[in-house]
Amino acid sequence: MAWNARRMASSFRLARTTVFAVVCLGLGVAAHMLGGASVPAPAMLGALGLAFGAAYPLAGRERSIAVILPLLAGLQVVLHLLFSLSHAASPAQMAGHLHSGLVPGLGMLITHAWAVGLTALWLTRGEAAFWALLRRLAVRLLVIWLPLLTTPFSTPLWTAEPRVPRSAVLRHVVSRRGPPRAVVT
Repeated sequence: MAWNARRMASSFRLARTTVFAVVCLGLGVAAHMLGGASVPAPAMLGALGLAFGAAYPLAGRERSIAVILPLLAGLQVVLHLLFSLSHAASPAQMAGHLHSGLVPGLGMLITHAWAVGLTALWLTRGEAAFWALLRRLAVRLLVIWLPLLTTPFSTPLWTAEPRVPRSAVLRHVVSRRGPPRAVVT
């Protein structure tokens, strides 16, 4: 693979990994803050690095929901633990916090599951749209550049004149065209 192609593939991989990591971090921070807790900046940076590191090996090609959903769910569990351990809260603050420590309640688990499921569907649809766009772009570029790459000795891809249609012999014909037949009585 040429150096430019590797660099371009690496750029796509980094961009896709960054989108996944930022969405994963945003979901975790939003859920944690909606639960009533704060998230310190060092914990956010660590969580972003963790999500980026987990997603980078999988960002080389198009992924389905079967890969995105478990990765996102696992990362959300790890981010929840990281955020819960990162802030020093008093017992009074922890009593008001919906997470109330490391063990989540049933309502929070259901909320996290819905958020992870919807986010995974959203990322999967975005992934499919991105790859469909790349495929369409490749076809368009191929249609534009292929005629320019032909040599004088190459055969043309298409002819300028349409082909003459072949006559087809019809086996079952009902002819109802023309004037009506005279009725003889």
